[in-house]
Amino acid sequence: MQLVKAEIIAIGDELLYGQIMDTNSHWISQELDLIGVKVVHKTTVGDNREDILKAFSDAEKRAHIILITGGLGPTQDDLTKPLMAEYFGCEIIEFPEAVEAVSEFFKRRGREITPLNILQGHLPSCCTYVPNVVGTAPGMWFEKNGTYWMSMPGVPHEMKKLMKDFVLPKLPSLFELPVIFHKVVKTVGIGESWLADLIRDWENALPSHIRLAYLPSLGHVKLRLTAFGTNKAELEKEVDQQIQKVMPLIEKYVYGYDEETLEAAIGKLLKKAGKTLALAESCSGGYVSHLVTTIPGSSNYLQGSVIPYHNQFKEKILGVKAETLENFGAVSEQTVIEMAEGVKNLFSADFGISTSGIAGPDGGTEEKPVGTVWIACAGEGFVEAKKLQLTQDRMLNIQLTAVSVLNLLRICFDQNNK
Repeated sequence: MQLVKAEIIAIGDELLYGQIMDTNSHWISQELDLIGVKVVHKTTVGDNREDILKAFSDAEKRAHIILITGGLGPTQDDLTKPLMAEYFGCEIIEFPEAVEAVSEFFKRRGREITPLNILQGHLPSCCTYVPNVVGTAPGMWFEKNGTYWMSMPGVPHEMKKLMKDFVLPKLPSLFELPVIFHKVVKTVGIGESWLADLIRDWENALPSHIRLAYLPSLGHVKLRLTAFGTNKAELEKEVDQQIQKVMPLIEKYVYGYDEETLEAAIGKLLKKAGKTLALAESCSGGYVSHLVTTIPGSSNYLQGSVIPYHNQFKEKILGVKAETLENFGAVSEQTVIEMAEGVKNLFSADFGISTSGIAGPDGGTEEKPVGTVWIACAGEGFVEAKKLQLTQDRMLNIQLTAVSVLNLLRICFDQNNK
């Protein structure tokens, strides 16, 4: 079976200047991957004639499918349409059905159409007109020497609509596509290199049609298993069997699969067990609370949270002893333990978790440098605390603290609910 290759060309100065992030290419890559099309190259090019034409020429040498986003507006700096006409050697003509669609779009919104807008219904004569039902710039489909081209607007929801309604359904009729199945195992609390060492023998024994990728992110490592074949059900079964083989080695680090987040996994545990949670955040400034409350239904288990940033409120609200703060300081094991126990009692929760640290970029000392963080988890009859030595970056420290304290809660839950 031939490997079907695709290339994505994103056009626009705003992408190169960093004024707009190219989320389109990321989304397109994911969707193509699901149907067995491999993206072999991504190009970002500014609004320059020579650069765009070169991008077209280079892409045609590499790919069977070329997907272009951007540059389809009605103004003079939008070059995609005239340059595609030039590249394919045809003129731009009026497509009556495209002009009518643009006119109707403005009419439905009670807006007057201008001559410039009407020009969006003028397209290269050699293209197939693809209606854009959620915008004004039509899609354009080209075929040349066995290569297929699709030009789409850069507006994400317009591009996605054209991909879903036209491109993705069309490709299986043009190519014999393989079946590709992905399964992602999500881990936390172990670094990439340590994880790789732990599962090296298992990884080396994987069959040739199942590949493993390590995808590290802040505090997490995702293991993505990708299986190639012709029968999806068989691939799913094989991947599941491989996961069962490796699970005894990594089970204590695994919190979920595929798109599941750590906060969602913890919410599921708490909800299923009928347990509740309360949060006391100092250095994380409410970030943990934000993550927890992004999950629908979090009101079933989250009792409440406080951000006692100053020591007087650690005392007044959470009951942290003055002598604890005086003798050990706010960033200490003793303080976060009392904070976790205090917030648990304050909100009558089953679990209380707390954070206190020096997020930076200043405020550190020789004894407690920037990045020093203490976290704690208190439950019925137990309390666990942990010291973190993080980075010099404030936001990174906040994010890593959140991952660490949520993972501590996960570990404490597992240890005390067996």
